Amino acid sequence: MNVRGWFAVALCACAAQAAAIGMRADVTIVDRSDGRVLPVYLHHGRCYVAGRPGAEYQINVRNATGADVLAVISVDGVNAISGETAHWLQSGYLLPASGSVAVRGWRKSLARVAAFTFAPIEDSYAARTGRPDDVGVIGVALFRAREPALGIRRAPGPWPDSSAPRSQGDGARSREGSAEPPAPARADAPARDAPGAEARAYSPPYAPSVAPSVPAQPDGGKLGTGHGRSERSDARYVRFERASDTPDEVIAIYYDSYRNLVARGVIRAETPRIATPFPGRFVPDPR
Repeated sequence: MNVRGWFAVALCACAAQAAAIGMRADVTIVDRSDGRVLPVYLHHGRCYVAGRPGAEYQINVRNATGADVLAVISVDGVNAISGETAHWLQSGYLLPASGSVAVRGWRKSLARVAAFTFAPIEDSYAARTGRPDDVGVIGVALFRAREPALGIRRAPGPWPDSSAPRSQGDGARSREGSAEPPAPARADAPARDAPGAEARAYSPPYAPSVAPSVPAQPDGGKLGTGHGRSERSDARYVRFERASDTPDEVIAIYYDSYRNLVARGVIRAETPRIATPFPGRFVPDPR
């Protein structure tokens, strides 16, 4: 089996009003402005989170298995490491057994990322690079490592065939993902999010570049993910050989603004509280 372009990434599994998604990995979306884990809403079989326009966010992935897994991450249909139109045979992040990683942005090099930012669709990285069709979804494809010893290997779970073209470009590894011969690499400061955990990733130097933008915006049109400020995020190349060309698990998390999700019926609007004339006994101190 010819497997190139290796990276590890993690995914989530769906549950209404939950936070984490996934079977082989727990995936959560975090609003970085206040550290809040965004609740997940289940609607017609899909998982949704509500993003706040202008806010930076990160994708937290925790390996829920006892072995290394490769996680290939896409945001708005774009590979978060290479900048290519996403396919699951591309670069990803490698997560060690029970390890975790916080993916905070588009990888620009083995040392820096451009922050993920909830932005109007016209300011999204995908739209600004001519690929607006898949804006509004975060995807994670998980792969087991090939067993070193000979023997019978369990067949991967069924997964619908993809008509998308495969990317067979050689990959390197890093701490957020993995690739072939090079040496291990480190990603997104896992020590701060999960002490002792390491992740690996691959970030080709030719990923397209877009100038940072996206100031805070009021709710309006559909949300996408912008190419935000540059920040430090160390990674290194690592070796990883997939057990199969087909993912063991694929997770999709859809997102939009709270207002838009309410309008679409994904989130039930809260009933306004009716004021009562006698809510207490004595006069409290003001704040």
